[in-house]
Amino acid sequence: MHERSSVSELAGLLRKELIRYSPGGKLPSSRALVEEYRVSPVTVSRALGVLAAEGLVVTRPGAGAFRAQPRAAAADPVGDTSWQQLALSADAASDPVPRTVDASGVLASLAAPPAGVIELNGGYLHASLQPERAMAAALARAGRRPGAWGRPPMDGLPELREWFARGCGGAITASEVLITAGGQSALTTALRALAPPGAPVLVESPTYPGMLAIARAAGLRPVPVPVDTDGVRPDLLASAFRATGARVFVCQPLFQNPTGAVLAPGRRAEVLRITREAGAFLVEDDFVRRLVHEDAGKLQPPLIADDHDGVVVHVCSLTKATSPSFRVCALVARGPVLERLRAIQIVDHFFVPRPLQEAALELVGSPAWSRHLRTVAAALKERRNLMTAALHREIPELALPHIPSGGYHLWLRLPDGADEAALVSAALRAGVAITPGRPYFSAEPPAGHVRLSFAAVAGAAEIAEGVRRLRTACDEALGAP
Repeated sequence: MHERSSVSELAGLLRKELIRYSPGGKLPSSRALVEEYRVSPVTVSRALGVLAAEGLVVTRPGAGAFRAQPRAAAADPVGDTSWQQLALSADAASDPVPRTVDASGVLASLAAPPAGVIELNGGYLHASLQPERAMAAALARAGRRPGAWGRPPMDGLPELREWFARGCGGAITASEVLITAGGQSALTTALRALAPPGAPVLVESPTYPGMLAIARAAGLRPVPVPVDTDGVRPDLLASAFRATGARVFVCQPLFQNPTGAVLAPGRRAEVLRITREAGAFLVEDDFVRRLVHEDAGKLQPPLIADDHDGVVVHVCSLTKATSPSFRVCALVARGPVLERLRAIQIVDHFFVPRPLQEAALELVGSPAWSRHLRTVAAALKERRNLMTAALHREIPELALPHIPSGGYHLWLRLPDGADEAALVSAALRAGVAITPGRPYFSAEPPAGHVRLSFAAVAGAAEIAEGVRRLRTACDEALGAP
């Protein structure tokens, strides 16, 4: 059983058992709980931690766990927080584009589903695909390095910056690389540096909801530019620059989220030219380059490799290929903008913790790293093929216009007139979590869509069962085919 599910189930069982104990009463020892429920000591510890966070249990080192005393009724009356509504909206009257802080689109793929629900909405590799042993060994070695727990250089460790620079495929130097705490942090820094509040920012349509959330939280106005199976359409990009006067375009040229499209070779130079002539920056979110499938063939280099004029601001993270907690990313730029990016990065975060940077160096420099990438490439190809075949066989009414050769998900279009929200809700009732398509659009979507992840599940059996449950949900929400 997945560790997270075990913790949740054990916490639920212990929660019910608490009524057997009087307040202050001692619970069975951790060893007794391990034997009774046949779980690991780690699971017991984490389940007790859940109950302690809920105020139901008190843990005392060396003594054990005890049922908490009932909370005393508050002596003071409940406070009045209604004033906050006025304070938080006070800028709306003066700002041309009021900030909208909304994490719902991101939580659709970050929030853990209930126990027993198959996770086809995940945005990261399943634990069985993560290089857990290699990461643990790298962190252990890193922690023993002299100075590993000291303050790192503000821009990041020189050796790590050099490693990312080599991956950019061009004449990038380590001096043009900043180390940030994950791709989301790097995108936030980039948009804050490149566009003032109220400005338009061009985005692919559909696109990553987390980036849309960043833009709206900064008071920016996302303007959609449609993509097809060859990536963003240059003609519409040029029209959008002319119509809006935007100075920023955010693009995912490789295995775009959510469509999986790759920017066609014939469009690369044109997109760069159009952006340069508009006097704008292109933020290149190269988020899954290391999640290429085994049958993908040779990849195009990042756009920054073809850019000599400082148009491209490049973002490339290790997180997707490792673990959601391995938040190490490169933010790459040329020219005066680099100093602005650097200043914002320092003001917001100071620096990425040195032990994590040292661990990243240990990981990517070890033989285990290339073995891990080969293993993931083969596994993702197999999982993609299994899910694609199951969908064609079980739910043919869901259109799959593009089968990607990289990344971790499929993008499906619902039949005309289908209720996307109803399908997502029915799927959860059927025991499978899927990601709705609406949050991926900055304007009205052309149709209902859903995104299915084949990387966040345990393997072939869960993919087959997840599609079977989705068939049940389709019968409920869309009607039998």
